[in-house]
Amino acid sequence: MLHDGNGWVHCRCGRRHWGLHGTAGLVLLRPPYLRAAPSSVLLQLRAAWTPEGGTWGLPGGARDSHEDVVAAALREAHEEVGLDASAVRVVRRTPGADHGDWSYTYVLARADAGVEVHVRNEESDEIRWVPLDGVAGLRLHPALAPDWESLRTLLRDVDAA
Repeated sequence: MLHDGNGWVHCRCGRRHWGLHGTAGLVLLRPPYLRAAPSSVLLQLRAAWTPEGGTWGLPGGARDSHEDVVAAALREAHEEVGLDASAVRVVRRTPGADHGDWSYTYVLARADAGVEVHVRNEESDEIRWVPLDGVAGLRLHPALAPDWESLRTLLRDVDAA
């Protein structure tokens, strides 16, 4: 059922997390338009009213009961930034937080150079392609911040392939 994953989990870690069946986020890498330009990753400035609003994160959200993490990440990216899933190629999944009763999975993908995205709903104040080396200088979502360096390493491997 669509959106049956929406809701809070009171996790055994002592915090609440969004996503009754866990959560997935899309780490979307876009090649440079010009050879000298760096590759960039798509980030979402979370709206002030959302949990951890005013921080930069990834398009993503709650998995529905019938979805795997890839389907969830692509659906959420379509809902939040208008991403056409046919314009991306998923290259791997990597775990983020896993508390046993709740988990977050990163879905890494490559975008076509001309992929188009835009703010599509009220969950985002801004959508931006950020050069890989510029991400750490932003105010990142507290769950993304500790994982960023390892994600950046994975993205460089994807970029080199």
